[in-house]
Amino acid sequence: MVISVVTAGRKVHRVLVDQGSSVDVMFWITFNKLRLSLDLLRSYTGCLYGFADIPVEVRGYLELRTTFTDGTASRTESIRYLVVNADSAYDILLGRPTLNRLRAVPSTRHMKMKLPDLSGKVIVIKSDQEEARKCCESSLKKRSVVMVIERPPVSDSPVELEALKEATPAKSPPVDALPIGVMPVEDART
Repeated sequence: MVISVVTAGRKVHRVLVDQGSSVDVMFWITFNKLRLSLDLLRSYTGCLYGFADIPVEVRGYLELRTTFTDGTASRTESIRYLVVNADSAYDILLGRPTLNRLRAVPSTRHMKMKLPDLSGKVIVIKSDQEEARKCCESSLKKRSVVMVIERPPVSDSPVELEALKEATPAKSPPVDALPIGVMPVEDART
């Protein structure tokens, strides 16, 4: 889910809400676009893993006041971002530390994130589908990607399994041999 936030006095549009990330990340290019001073960076001695399972250079970390708003209500919190030198279609990754502190509830099904403001009112931030599409297209241009499509979960009932086998073309690998959510390219066109 991609949202926008206000940080360092500017609106940042490509913010990925990433429930799988154990840190909040700002990419080096974003740091430069925000015209932040190198003096703000504090040293960080660790190394960050998780981007293609290789270590990523961490330039340091900084704390920035970041505002979350839906236009009617807002909440501003100080967020500690690790600044990394890596390519990304996103400007910032918001991970579990911030989501937990905000008591935010992201819903990919509804493409919204809800969080309370300081008075208890609920802020509803909608995902920016246009920015999400741009990020996806940018990511696809940078690397080869296996075509992934969504399919409904299959139960273990013999009737549903037989129907699924009949719907699978003969030249495709058996459904059981494919990871969940990955279909052969010839099936993805139907």
